Amino acid sequence: MRRTLEEASVGYVLAVPKSQQFHAPFARIDHAIAQAPEEAWERMSCGDGAKGPRVYDWVAACLPAIDVFDGDTPTHQRWMLARRSLTRADEIAYYVAYAPNGTTVADLVRVAGARWAIEEAFQAAKNECGLDQYEIRRYPGWYRHIALAMLAHAILAVLAAQATEKGGCRNDATSTVPVTVAEVRRLLDVLLPHPEPRSDPIAHALRWSRWRRQHQAVARHCHYRRRTSSGNDLRLES
Repeated sequence: MRRTLEEASVGYVLAVPKSQQFHAPFARIDHAIAQAPEEAWERMSCGDGAKGPRVYDWVAACLPAIDVFDGDTPTHQRWMLARRSLTRADEIAYYVAYAPNGTTVADLVRVAGARWAIEEAFQAAKNECGLDQYEIRRYPGWYRHIALAMLAHAILAVLAAQATEKGGCRNDATSTVPVTVAEVRRLLDVLLPHPEPRSDPIAHALRWSRWRRQHQAVARHCHYRRRTSSGNDLRLES
């Protein structure tokens, strides 16, 4: 994937395991970072979190150009980057980066911190819109569920942004925090009209239970059929 991005001149900051290998003389990334002097570590924030700036110690080093891929006049540089916890020095995350010439370590740190926003968006879509709440095995059903869940999340995100902009939220103790996607969903649950209550909720609950267990039985049957058809040995306990 990194080679594809580099061929398209697309920069990246990607997390890698500590066993990531480099060309000599760096060897593994964790071994190379361990040789960095203490004064090479810089304390920087990679973005604001729910409880304030996310501050870590960072260290970075440029990697030598690869003539075969970069040519005589490279327009980009490769980096190795590490993030260390302030409270636990043994907690270190490792990254490799590819960025245009002139990119600073602060730029790389900012890009690395953007990952939290993406993870928070996925988590909000799961919690508020049921992104991961499906029991299907065919692509059309999965695609429809994911598309509708992402559309619902996009609508909630736009409403939250509009409410925050109109509310004029400030970063002080006299104001309110920005409106979140979860808050918008809770408000819509209260403000939007609900259908009339069911005349027989017990009968409805029983029908729902039966329908759900029927679909679970179909899913279980498909799982077992796939396992047996792929040649895996199964031993069912009675």
